[in-house]
Amino acid sequence: MANLKAIRDRIQSVKNTKKITEAMRLVAAARVRRAQEQVLSTRPFADRLAQVLYGLQTRLRFEDADLPLLKKRQVKTVGVLVISGDRGLCGGYNSSVIKRAEIRAKELKAEGLDYKFVIVGRKASQYFQRREYPITATFMGLEQIPTATEATNIADELLSLFLSQSVDRIELVYTKFVSLVSSRPVVQTLLPLDPQGLEAADDEIFRLTTRGGQFEVTREKVTTEVRAFPRDMLFEQDPVQILDSLLPLYLSNQLLRALQESAASELAARMTAMSNASENAAELIGSLTLGYNKARQAAITQEILEVVGGAEALN
Repeated sequence: MANLKAIRDRIQSVKNTKKITEAMRLVAAARVRRAQEQVLSTRPFADRLAQVLYGLQTRLRFEDADLPLLKKRQVKTVGVLVISGDRGLCGGYNSSVIKRAEIRAKELKAEGLDYKFVIVGRKASQYFQRREYPITATFMGLEQIPTATEATNIADELLSLFLSQSVDRIELVYTKFVSLVSSRPVVQTLLPLDPQGLEAADDEIFRLTTRGGQFEVTREKVTTEVRAFPRDMLFEQDPVQILDSLLPLYLSNQLLRALQESAASELAARMTAMSNASENAAELIGSLTLGYNKARQAAITQEILEVVGGAEALN
């Protein structure tokens, strides 16, 4: 009887756990939707910025513009910005981006270059601090849905490092969102800016939808329409000065996009992890219920045998 009670308590405990994991999955799904809405709301600014940069590019040669953010210099120290999460329970999201950052650090060391980490997220910060990696700055406690203000604060720190020549190049290690069940850590050079990378390009918008009661991601190709400035347009300022003012905005926009992709990857990983946990809990409940029924049947059979044995003894 004590064994039956233990099984009943275990079944109830697993059911409670399943409720929690299912709730966390739905919360992550709701936040993915909020993240995609924010991506859509920031697109007009990004599109207009791309149009202005394209127009300036047709009026002057970026390569000839003597601007600090475009200037390449001999690389001795590399700043590595690593974007991770503040929370766990999201599968291999944090471990994969941390591993990619470690690999990149070893590659830089093998090339004879020094490096400094700028960390976004508590998980990566704790990991690298315990192992005494060189960390210049950390950003923790960010919103799960990244904001332009947070991206600007991080961009200001990177600009300070680059313009003060504390680092000669800045690289970004973040998780690129592929689908609900797939994401990929990538390395991207942020500074100095590449003039060839400022042109407007086709983009994709990810939308979280439901079909047949299941979540799925659809992709939509978006093309930014850009036009050259009219030849008779007069600039109140020198185009180089305008470009110098716009490049920090472009950097902040690039960072915001990376933060949004990382957030979508983290939330999708959490959705997948909680979905798997719920499925495992359901299987465990089925197995425990089967074991409970067998034990209960055995107990009833034992009681019947005892009753029959007692009756035969009386006869």
